[in-house]
Amino acid sequence: MVEQSEAIIRLSKEQIGPASEMLTRAFLNDPKLTSIIPDEQTRGEKGKHLFAFELRYGLNYGRVYATSSNLEGVAVWLSGDRSEITLWRAMRSGGFALQKGLGKEAMERLTLFSDQVDSYHKKHVPSRHCYLFFIGVDPHLHGKGFGGKLIRPMLERMDGEQMACYLNTQNEKNIGLYEHFGFTVVEQVRLPGTDFLHTCMIRKPRS
Repeated sequence: MVEQSEAIIRLSKEQIGPASEMLTRAFLNDPKLTSIIPDEQTRGEKGKHLFAFELRYGLNYGRVYATSSNLEGVAVWLSGDRSEITLWRAMRSGGFALQKGLGKEAMERLTLFSDQVDSYHKKHVPSRHCYLFFIGVDPHLHGKGFGGKLIRPMLERMDGEQMACYLNTQNEKNIGLYEHFGFTVVEQVRLPGTDFLHTCMIRKPRS
C-alpha cells in the first residue's frame, strides 16, 4: 500500500506523453472510451491522442497531479467555470492535433458526448465548485491506494474553502469508490446512442 503521507506532484508538459500512455491503459475498456473509439485495433493509439489533449487542457485550465514521477496515477481537476471545453480553449490545448489523431468519426462522437455531459454538469452545479475531470491509475497498480493519494489532498483543500466537488462516471464499478470519499449520486441517465449509465455525483464540503 502507498504511504498517504507521500506528497503528490504537479504534472509537467514533458510528462504528457508517458501519462497519456498510462491513462490509455487505465481506460482502455472504459465505457466512455469504447463508445468514442469502438474499434479495438485503433483504440490504444487514438486513446493516447485523447488523453494528451485532456492533459494539456488540464494544465491550461486547472491542476494536474500525479502520484509521483513514476506516474502510477494521474488526476485532472478543473474549476467549475472552466470545465466546458469551448472552441477557443480546445484550440489552445491542441484541438487540431486531436482532430487529426482521432479521425472524423471518433471526433464527432467525442463532441456529441462532451455536449451531453456538459448539459448535465450545468444542470446539477451551476454555482462555484471544483470538477474532478478524471482520475486514472495504472491497471496493474489498482487497489494499492494510489487513487486515494490523488483524491484526499484536493478534497481536504475544498473542505477548507467550503467548495463542492462534482464528477461524472460512465463506469458503475467506480460509484462505490467515489461514495467512499463522500460523493453522492444525484442522477443517472443513459445518454442517447450509448448502452451505459452516465452517473452524476456531488460531494458537499465538510466542516
